[in-house]
Amino acid sequence: MTSSLLAILAAALPWQQSGFADGAPGWDAWSPRAEIAPRAFVAKAPSRGEPGALALSGAGNAAACGEWRHRIDGVQAGRWYRLTAHYRTEAVAHEGWQVLARLDWAGADGDRVGWPDYAYRTRPAGEWREVVLEAPAPEGASAVDVQLRLQNAAQGVVYWDDLRLEEMDTPGPRRIRVAGVNLRPRETGSAEASVRAFARLAAREVPEGTDVVVLPEGISVVGTGKTYADVAEPLPGPTTTALGELARRKRAYVVAGLYEREGHVVYNTAVLLDRSGALVGRYRKVYLPREEIEAGLTPGSAYPTFATDFGRVGLMICWDTQYADPARALALAGAELLLVPIWGGNETLVRARAIENRVFVATSGYDFPTLVVDPDGEVLARAEDDEGSVALATLDLNRRYLDPWLGDMKGRFPKELRTDVR
Repeated sequence: MTSSLLAILAAALPWQQSGFADGAPGWDAWSPRAEIAPRAFVAKAPSRGEPGALALSGAGNAAACGEWRHRIDGVQAGRWYRLTAHYRTEAVAHEGWQVLARLDWAGADGDRVGWPDYAYRTRPAGEWREVVLEAPAPEGASAVDVQLRLQNAAQGVVYWDDLRLEEMDTPGPRRIRVAGVNLRPRETGSAEASVRAFARLAAREVPEGTDVVVLPEGISVVGTGKTYADVAEPLPGPTTTALGELARRKRAYVVAGLYEREGHVVYNTAVLLDRSGALVGRYRKVYLPREEIEAGLTPGSAYPTFATDFGRVGLMICWDTQYADPARALALAGAELLLVPIWGGNETLVRARAIENRVFVATSGYDFPTLVVDPDGEVLARAEDDEGSVALATLDLNRRYLDPWLGDMKGRFPKELRTDVR
């Protein structure tokens, strides 16, 4: 099918276009100001499928900012739509914010309604990258502009091809139950006894049907009178065995902090066990406070995320919450829920990590309240009785949290974030 025929059919959904051999009918090049307009052209190559692709070049202008736009009618307010687009670049240093695809909704009068929605999820597609956006048309919408942008990449070129917009089923709720355990064992004398105290409390107080159980930092050292090195163990080890039994009993994921030994190196580590009790992941605390450095601990050097049967999670530990980059890195890697074993800290900063990254955060602590926090920073559950209590909350990972002035920052935040400025 030729691009000219596709342009004629563009008012109908589903809409798709692959190939621009006949130019770009129905597309307009736009820029905030003529003097910063990138060079907009149709390139014969590269392409996906039919020959030709939409292209934007910075043409040596560091201020270059502009996009290709195509309006599609027939949108219905409240219905959900999926945009899929493919791009590849040349000499674009920071694709995260310099290359952008979004949907800008319009009403019957042609003016914007609601807020634009940003495509932030990407994955490799051969020599191209695929971006996907799923969003509902806001109240009053009857049309939408597909916008494909290049900005502030003086030597860069981006090619766009293989584009689709289609209606999709409205996503249902994706609810999970999270339990944070609040306990501070005292004078136990051994790592095993402290860990057993946590396991007994969780087995007794965490209700059936819970999806994630979060325990505090250092459950193998608290109350023992021992040092970090005294209780450090390889992974898997005795503590993960005990936690695995808890996970199997509750059919829940379990997260807890312990001390990991690898040769002569000791890490402050958080572990993730799945519903079968298997160890599926570990995170080694990146930000060590002065006291842990002086005690001989070694910092980690990565922010891994982990796939579960309900979504993607990230782990942080205590002092990590003092700094913006751990939560930011986990959110950019797709984490929807941050699970944080913690000793003590600043509640305002923990809530800020949820707000600025638009993620849920669940903590379990000692000198810090055990909390479950939503992406607006609201505390959904709290437990502070260190003789034994549980903070229990039900989360909907599919809920959209809209800012009344800014729209859905879950998508907008990663497309405006500058990670290139030192």
